This record gives sequence, structure tokens and C-alpha cells, in this order.
Amino acid sequence: MIKRRLIPVLYIKNGFIVRSEGFSYHHNIGNVIAEAGRYNGWDVDELIYIDISREKNYDLRRDDYNVNSYNSIGAIISEISKVCFMPLTFGGGIRTIDDVSFRIQNGADKVTLNTGAFENPKLITQVAEKYGSQAMVISVDYKIIDGKPVVFTDFGQKNTGKLVYDWTKECENLGAGEIFLNSVDRDGKANGYDTETIGKVVASTKLPVVACGGAGSPEDFVDLAKKTNVSAIAAGNIFHFTELSYPNAKILLKKEGLNFR
Repeated sequence: MIKRRLIPVLYIKNGFIVRSEGFSYHHNIGNVIAEAGRYNGWDVDELIYIDISREKNYDLRRDDYNVNSYNSIGAIISEISKVCFMPLTFGGGIRTIDDVSFRIQNGADKVTLNTGAFENPKLITQVAEKYGSQAMVISVDYKIIDGKPVVFTDFGQKNTGKLVYDWTKECENLGAGEIFLNSVDRDGKANGYDTETIGKVVASTKLPVVACGGAGSPEDFVDLAKKTNVSAIAAGNIFHFTELSYPNAKILLKKEGLNFR
């Protein structure tokens, strides 16, 4: 049986790692390279980095946070790859196959597409054909509208009107290799995962599903793992603010008899 994964997610905004809440509030919390090194020390299963910089300005021109300035996302990925010795998924701002190649050539193992895939579904197939389906992750941000999970794009601001189940099936048929499912409603709220929607999405696709949004304690990981057949559990804020949160969560998952790496 394939072991499940526990994956930290880090959001980059203008060169900083930020805490995200509701896809709208972002608070600077760390050095983008140092955080990768910290997680490498914890021997995490994988890392997911999402660039949510709207203006794509990475040259901070300041040193009061004791961080180096990087003038491109390529420089950031390259530096991360020097201290990151686990699979690295990178997303954000990807619109073309050249954007994908740029990130992989700079050290990413996989890319995740969100708005770019929705605007140009053929890009999914292009990536899968050039780098393999295993490198093509679809990021699906959603909100519950009238009791149904609806796909949102453009930093969680644009309602596409398409149900999550329909979009994930379409992406599967186009060649995607994995789904990164993220609840906008629960982002940064620490109120637990949307196990109902996650379970239905897992049942509706053959692709591995990585679920994110809502973790407030290690018990939330256990709850999701027991209630769904999700392939991986992802979280952001809990790993940033709780000492030894990742290794302690792994210990708890295994103590509960759950099949994690």
C-alpha cells in the first residue's frame, strides 16, 4: 500500500514567507530560504511553495528582516533547491510552458497550475507530455456556494461557476497527475478540514488528492486521514508557529495506526 504524505505549504509574497488567512490577509513571518532549510532538517515528505505575489516584485531593498533580496522567482527557486533535499512543488503565476520549464530548470520537481490551467486547459497536456503527469499538479481553490464546492481562480477572487468535481475530472482527462485541493473558506481559520468535500473529491477522481485548508492541530490531520482516503495532507500556518509541529504530527499519525511515510 502506498504510504500517505504530510506536506508543509509555504506562501511567498514579494520575497517573504507569509501567513495566509482567507486568501486575503497576509502577514510576513519568515525568510523564504531559511524556512526551506528548517523543513529539510525535519526531513519532511515534500514541500509546496506557492508564489502569491501580485506585482512579482522580489527585490525588497531592505535588510531590517535580515533576509537577502532576490530579483526573480527563478533566483528564489534556485536558492531553495540548494537547501531542499525532498520533492519540491512550485506554483504561482504560471501561464505558459516556458514558465513551467523555467521553474523546473531552476530546481522544482513539480509545478502546480491554478488560474493558468483554467484559462488555458491545453497547458495541462503540454506539461504532462513534456515532463510527465507526475510533474503536473492542479491547484483547485474552492468555496462552498449554495452547499456546493465551486472552483475559484485569481487568488480565490473569481467565481468560475464550475463545480470542483467537474473540473478535477476534466484535468484528469487532460493529463494532470495530482490535485492540490484548497478550501478558501477555511484558509488560516484553524477550524478543521472540510472532510465532506475532500472525501467526495477523492471518490470522484483516480488522481492522488492533496488536501489543504483548516488545520489547527495534529488531531485535524488524524481526523481527515481517518474520514477520507486522501493521498496527502497539507498545511501551512500550523507548521510555522508550533515548535516541532511536523515531527510531532508524524508521531501522532503513526501512533493512530495510519499509513504515513
